[in-house]
Amino acid sequence: MIKLLTSAVKTFICAIVLLFFTALNAHASSIAHLPKADTTDTARITTRTINRNFDDIFKQNLRPSFLGNEYFQPEKTMLVGDINAHFILFDTPASRFFFDVAARIKVRLLSEYGAPVKSPSYMPGGTLYFRANRDIYKPQFLSLSYTHHSNGIRGPTLKADGSFNRDSGKFSTNFYSLNYTIGKRTDKENIIINRFATAGIEVHAGLFGVGVAEGLTDHYGFVRLNGSYLFNIAKKYADPIDPGKTEKVFDNWQRIQFDVSYIADKYNDYDAFNLKKRLNIGLKYYYQLPFMQNASVVVGGGYRGQDDYNIFFEDSYGYVTIGIASGFSFIFNKN
Repeated sequence: MIKLLTSAVKTFICAIVLLFFTALNAHASSIAHLPKADTTDTARITTRTINRNFDDIFKQNLRPSFLGNEYFQPEKTMLVGDINAHFILFDTPASRFFFDVAARIKVRLLSEYGAPVKSPSYMPGGTLYFRANRDIYKPQFLSLSYTHHSNGIRGPTLKADGSFNRDSGKFSTNFYSLNYTIGKRTDKENIIINRFATAGIEVHAGLFGVGVAEGLTDHYGFVRLNGSYLFNIAKKYADPIDPGKTEKVFDNWQRIQFDVSYIADKYNDYDAFNLKKRLNIGLKYYYQLPFMQNASVVVGGGYRGQDDYNIFFEDSYGYVTIGIASGFSFIFNKN
């Protein structure tokens, strides 16, 4: 079964790579067959406008920050945070590429004496986006990411008895992600709806025996098939400065985010269909109140077959989450 699964993973990787080169080839072909009229300043301005609109689309898909709490975890918490500071290093209408560097930190304030934060997850990384077509109402794009994940602790990962040192053990892994996203935008009189469906693969360097803490091999998922669906609604409002203006503005209103991840490689000899240990799934609903400037309330829940919080990866559990989010953007720069 694992051999069949490995074959499926290889096929999936080939499919993603094929999509990437197909997009590149289509772009090259379209340039080669452009009529002379398309070499004018008007055509260049049109391309720059498309690139700028795609830059806004990329920003919509950046991970927001979260602060709140999760319930029903094995270790009770008082507060959890997923802080994402984005540094956009390349964003120009002259190019179809877009590059973002994020300093991501996940913390859990435990419900114990002293309210300790044990081994936060430090997850810095960078993502390169590539526009694959020219249709802002049916956008398609690729993204390639590198992420480092560690807990900043130097203690031994394993105890003398071979079990994982959850109290003071080192956790470290490095991984690469390749994703392909297809979107759809619908404009109505009072709302604008954006939908984005993403499929991709995540490969950890530990699969090749490098860049991983001791003991994680065969016990931690090094190959993951990831997917997400984003449903975002912007609502028309009166201009907050001059409510009497005829021209209205669109602003964030509601969002639904669905994420799923499946561990596809060898992992504690679990069967390929052992979803209880191989599947991570989550659903969040965001609602932005009119007086909130780029923030929203959040409710959600999900199931973690393998906890994504560093050395606690052995835990499997369902959870419910409530809190607030920041960086949730329909249009990154307000109109």
